[in-house]
Amino acid sequence: MHLAVLNWRDPWQQTAGGAEAFAYEVARGFVARGASVDFLTSREPGQARREVRDGIRWLRRGGRWTVYPAVLARLIRTRLSGRPYEFVLDCQNGIPFFAPLVVSRRRTGVAIIVHHVHDQQFRTHFSRPVAAVGRFLEGPLARRVYRRCPAVAVSQSTMTAMRTRLRWTGPIELIYNGVTCDGTSSPVLAPGGRNGASPRLVAVGRLVRHKRLERIVNLVDDLAETWPGIEVHIVGRGPEERRIREAVARLANSDRVYIHGHLPAEAKNGLLETAWLHLSASQGEGWGLSVLEAAALGVPTVAYDVEGLRDAVRDGITGWLVGPGSTLADTVSRVLKELDADPARAAGVRQACRDWASSFDWERTRSAMAQLAVRNSRTSGTRTTE
Repeated sequence: MHLAVLNWRDPWQQTAGGAEAFAYEVARGFVARGASVDFLTSREPGQARREVRDGIRWLRRGGRWTVYPAVLARLIRTRLSGRPYEFVLDCQNGIPFFAPLVVSRRRTGVAIIVHHVHDQQFRTHFSRPVAAVGRFLEGPLARRVYRRCPAVAVSQSTMTAMRTRLRWTGPIELIYNGVTCDGTSSPVLAPGGRNGASPRLVAVGRLVRHKRLERIVNLVDDLAETWPGIEVHIVGRGPEERRIREAVARLANSDRVYIHGHLPAEAKNGLLETAWLHLSASQGEGWGLSVLEAAALGVPTVAYDVEGLRDAVRDGITGWLVGPGSTLADTVSRVLKELDADPARAAGVRQACRDWASSFDWERTRSAMAQLAVRNSRTSGTRTTE
């Protein structure tokens, strides 16, 4: 099969996140099954316009917004060449690529991958008129363009939001993320006060506005009276780094906040293993891949009870959700006291985290996506690739 994966970023770009990890792992799965895969994406300064990595041909054109017409132009050229893609995975990151408008319906199958519904985030990031355009593209227009195409949601929350908020009428298949973690089996500094350790809280994710990381860094002041040695560590990069650093500088205990930027997987996992808790203050996710990566290391997550995160966190078992009427500080304080007072409870939570994470596997994800492609591709004999 000759197929294309469309995603507005690749996994090595500055603001890449879980959506890029999903697309990359799926592309690798197709290559392992003998497919010819083009990954069409944007290009950051210094990146090659085209390269082959992991058996995938990476074709980079355009920036944050111009990637969309650039990718559509590529699909048109491929169609006119007489060797069109047999299947296209159109990854929606707020706005899909609208591939069905330019590919041959007879010769190319299309599936749309939706990580989460962005209507609330449009309001967070853009002016009211621009947000309205975003909601139209994501909702009524996408619903019509993809009405005959299969859709993939990565969580039950996303599927529900597509049906209720986007009023999606077409078929939706639920395919979960996998998880990859090569850490050790237990935290280095465990809850329960051993080693004279004070609580260490770690948040992993892109530094973007809707992650609301200022709520996490504020915990060093909010909880200083009860936990005078508390530390907060932020791992990730993104356009909000300067604003977050400014917020940290205003704290009374700013020396207790560490902003690490991007860390290689080994260093990131090593830091996570020392955490009492992993934190997320995001206003909504498709799934929350960092939650499962922390769980694989035996580290529970405290997050808000919002879409995606309520799927990734099993409340009271592998973490805790901040519900209506409560605050992040109140919930974290309560959980720290609970784990510190009862080492057996802390150990049980760590084991539950590992068990939960072990039920998610990238190969299972790749297999489900491959089956979807086979069912919906327009294969008619063997085609040559460029």
